[in-house]
Amino acid sequence: MKNKKVNRRFFFKKTTLSLIATSIFSNKLFSSSKSLIFNKEKNNCPKSTEDLYGQGPFYTTNSPMIQNNQLASSNEVGQRIIISGRVYNLDCNEFLPNTEIDIWHANNEGEYDNVGFNLRGRTLTNSQGFYIFETVKPGFYLNGNTNRPSHIHFKITPPGFPPLITQLYFQSDPYISSDAAASVTSGTFDATNRIIPLVQNSNGILEGNWDIVINGAGTTIDTENLYLDKGILYRANPNPFINFLEINYAIFKSSDVKIQIFDLEGKLVELLQQKKLQPNKYKLIWNPKNNIKSGHYFICLSINDLQVHYIKVIKN
Repeated sequence: MKNKKVNRRFFFKKTTLSLIATSIFSNKLFSSSKSLIFNKEKNNCPKSTEDLYGQGPFYTTNSPMIQNNQLASSNEVGQRIIISGRVYNLDCNEFLPNTEIDIWHANNEGEYDNVGFNLRGRTLTNSQGFYIFETVKPGFYLNGNTNRPSHIHFKITPPGFPPLITQLYFQSDPYISSDAAASVTSGTFDATNRIIPLVQNSNGILEGNWDIVINGAGTTIDTENLYLDKGILYRANPNPFINFLEINYAIFKSSDVKIQIFDLEGKLVELLQQKKLQPNKYKLIWNPKNNIKSGHYFICLSINDLQVHYIKVIKN
């Protein structure tokens, strides 16, 4: 089947990116799929905090919507990074779709565009409360007697609720300990949960995940909302993989089933299967073509043309 291009914005607005761990399930898989839902424990649901510096002096209103999840243009100088996550309510039992996230930061040289909208943009969380964008890692700039650590500004506004204005930092930054805002470890401006690791993928892009917990009203996290009552991808092994990948999945109702592979840009790489299946567990082997690049890919399970589940895998 000839590959067709899929708009990255459309793809990422449908994905869950990394919801479910790829563990092996018992025979109870068919009796109860609710236990498969990823949910934050209440004792691990820290409210996202304001930053001591607030929105800072470089905020600009009415920034444009981010196109194809690309905050930075392809010719922007600097280390490429991908930031993704999910927005929850204060109890972490609801995700918040259609939440506006206004993002801005300095360029690789530590300079802000205060004339136009370079490295400034807005995005909305998708129907499952997820967001994702690609940009470049911000550079340092002098603030008094020391440099400010690399950081990204966020203004997060759930529908009908006041915004949270804050900043995101990165682990191993040499200037965190000397920064008045990033070094706060308690109270209203505690930055502890806003300092995240960045992990380099095989394409040289740094990836980081930041889940946001904010005052808002959304959609209760349950089986019906994630469509896992229809089917699930429950294992992809080995991961990372080199020559082949074994994909294990289950179908709970007689359905038209489609298994597709997408790359990180949302382009369709391969249609692995498209047929009507009965409720059961299934196994599929993916032997990628020789010209496939190393990097991150998404396995997509569709039931009756509804995209219900994704697993993220790495090709070495």
